[in-house]
Amino acid sequence: MTLFRMYHPQPPLSAYINLFWLYEGYHPPHEMECVLPDGSMELVINLEEDLIMVYDQKNHDQFKSFRGSLLSGPHSNFVVIDTSAQASTIGVHFKPGGAFPFLNLPANELRNEHVSLDTLWGTKAVEIREQLLEAETPVAKFKILEQYLIELMVQSKTNHPAVVFALKKFLASPHQLKIADVTEQISLSSRRFIQVFKEDVGLTPIQFHRIQRFQNVLRLIEGGEQVDWTDVALFCGYYDQPHFIHEFQSFSGFAQQPTTYIKVNKKIMFRLMGRVIFLQYNYSSMT
Repeated sequence: MTLFRMYHPQPPLSAYINLFWLYEGYHPPHEMECVLPDGSMELVINLEEDLIMVYDQKNHDQFKSFRGSLLSGPHSNFVVIDTSAQASTIGVHFKPGGAFPFLNLPANELRNEHVSLDTLWGTKAVEIREQLLEAETPVAKFKILEQYLIELMVQSKTNHPAVVFALKKFLASPHQLKIADVTEQISLSSRRFIQVFKEDVGLTPIQFHRIQRFQNVLRLIEGGEQVDWTDVALFCGYYDQPHFIHEFQSFSGFAQQPTTYIKVNKKIMFRLMGRVIFLQYNYSSMT
């Protein structure tokens, strides 16, 4: 039986983190899962094996191995992960731009990257995992993780006001908003705005906006049996059907037409705070 728990941290972490999550006893019949981009970062700690594997998108015989804890940077495309590393796992789902106070480097250096936590936090990463392994209950694990993150947070590091403003706008109405609608309301040049946004969030404003528009599509079609794809494309701000199809295929890794997406995934998809995960018995069949 799979145990799944979520925990919403208290201030000051709540300003930067959506939630903590925990899986125990997760043994799906499929070998891989496809994590779709949402513009945020994810901290993942394997509580069973000291190993996490991330597969090459096109060749699943190739993969990168990491010690049992890593930070997944902001991705502009999908990621293929190994389900055997998820049997007992705890993680942190940061808000977009929310990992900034916990890093000693600009967020854009982690774009489309996975980095072992010991590379970022040294021996503290090993210490965190050891403490989590000793904790006996989900609540105790969450409290340990919460306390360590408070200690690691540099409270003097905050997002640039222009980034805070832009994120609020992009997340609220990605289907109606254009980049120019944001840049004309801030007192920064376009070049400077792109720079500070990348440093805080890890993606360019255009990349982030495209991802939020894609996520908006997924929210609209979730649970639907019959979807008017033309209406969805127009409502979400795509120029035309070819533009929509190209974007959908690019972000999802789903090489077939979007109409096939629901048929394949309607029973094997779930959402975690905006992060959509395909549960695929044979992931290669999607490409």
